[in-house]
Amino acid sequence: MVTETPSSPTRSPRTIDEVLAEARSRLHRVTPQEADAARADGAVIVDIRPAAQREAEGGLPFATVIERNVLEWRLDPASDASLPIASHDLAVIVLCQEGYTSSLAAAALQELGIHRATDVIGGYAAWQAWQDEQSAPATPPRQRP
Repeated sequence: MVTETPSSPTRSPRTIDEVLAEARSRLHRVTPQEADAARADGAVIVDIRPAAQREAEGGLPFATVIERNVLEWRLDPASDASLPIASHDLAVIVLCQEGYTSSLAAAALQELGIHRATDVIGGYAAWQAWQDEQSAPATPPRQRP
């Protein structure tokens, strides 16, 4: 049985686009290139995509996999279920498929005091496109007749 709870008269409902915009306004979002450089400096890339999506699309071998439904519990240092890496000063870069869910997740981590949390613009799809671009052979110069 579902019971209704009265909505707050002082706050009207927001759309998901408004919630997303507000979340992103608090983040310093990064490109895949910037995320990779931050990783070299010690940032942790966290892949929050579901297992089926990682299996279908692929993954990043260096990413720490924490599915979205348990992210806050694994990275909140005050949680009994936190990982050993959990710290309020941890540089966390969240990755989802296209960069929407990761923005909401990174903002939620910031609310827990993980102030260096952010996400990848364009998500895994952008990271994969960047990697493909990096591994594409250079176009040979055209020879003159």
